[in-house]
Amino acid sequence: MFLVKVSVTFSAAHRLCQPGLSDEENFALYGKCSNPSGHGHNYDLEVAVLGEVDPATGMVANFYDIQRIIDREVFDKVDHKNLNVDVDFLQGIVPTAENMARRFWEVLEPHLNGCRLFSVTVGERNGNVATYLGPRPVAPELLLAAAATRL
Repeated sequence: MFLVKVSVTFSAAHRLCQPGLSDEENFALYGKCSNPSGHGHNYDLEVAVLGEVDPATGMVANFYDIQRIIDREVFDKVDHKNLNVDVDFLQGIVPTAENMARRFWEVLEPHLNGCRLFSVTVGERNGNVATYLGPRPVAPELLLAAAATRL
């Protein structure tokens, strides 16, 4: 069994806030990330797929195919955008790294063929990282592999 990873970097702005809370309450919850004008990050996105090597190709999945899917379904929609306003599939959620990782999974999974999506990791360049392992229960040995993941 192999784990194949593809990474991209994108830049985006966002504001962490709960719409039903005041600016003061949002600041108490999210700190400076609740700035009403928003703020920006350079993000690292890593997508990992799991599978066996196809004897005919020598690959679990073609890196370039995965890259094209990431670019089309996620990167082109989030790079240099305001995540709260400009990205349809992020509407109605607080764009934390955790929520972005889950939504990116939901957007990418239907487009991956011949391999299984293992994890989606979103990290801010300052080192804050969240990894989503999907909606299914995860075996302990796979959790160890995810914990060893580095962007």
